[in-house]
Amino acid sequence: MNTATVKQLKTELNDIDRLKLIDIILRLSKFKKENKELLTYLLFESENEQDYVHEIKIEIDEAFSQINTSSFFYIKKSVRKILKMVKTYIRYSNVKETEIELLLYFCKKLRSLKPSITKNQQLVNLYGREIKNIEKKINTLHEDLQYDFTLLLENLKS
Repeated sequence: MNTATVKQLKTELNDIDRLKLIDIILRLSKFKKENKELLTYLLFESENEQDYVHEIKIEIDEAFSQINTSSFFYIKKSVRKILKMVKTYIRYSNVKETEIELLLYFCKKLRSLKPSITKNQQLVNLYGREIKNIEKKINTLHEDLQYDFTLLLENLKS
C-alpha cells in the first residue's frame, strides 16, 4: 500500500462529509497514544497555551523529582526520557515561544539536579546541545521576545 501525500489527504478530507470525518478521527485516535494526545491538545488545550505550558512544567517537575539519583546511569536514562517527553509536547504545540520556554525550563531543572551534572560528561553534552538548540530557536523570534528569552538563557549559561 502506498501512503498518500499530505496534499492528497487534504483534498480528500475536504470532500468527506462531517460524520464520516468524525469516524475517521476517532478511529485514528484508537491506534496510537500520540494520536490521542495530539487530538486532546488540538481540541482542549490549544486555545490556552499558557495553561498548557504550565501543565507540562508540572509534569517536568514530577519527572525530575522521581529520578533515581543513586547512579549516573539512571540519571542519564531518566533525563533522556524527560527530554523525549518534552519534545513530544513541543511537537504537539508547534509554537516557537512554547518550545523555547519548555526547553529553558528543562535546562533549568537539569542544571539544578543533585548530584550536579558537571560530574558526568554525557549530561554536560546533552545540556550544551539543548542550550545551542535554544539559541538557534531564539534567533527566529521577534526582537522583543528574543531579548526576553536571551536574558533567561544567559542566566542558565552563567
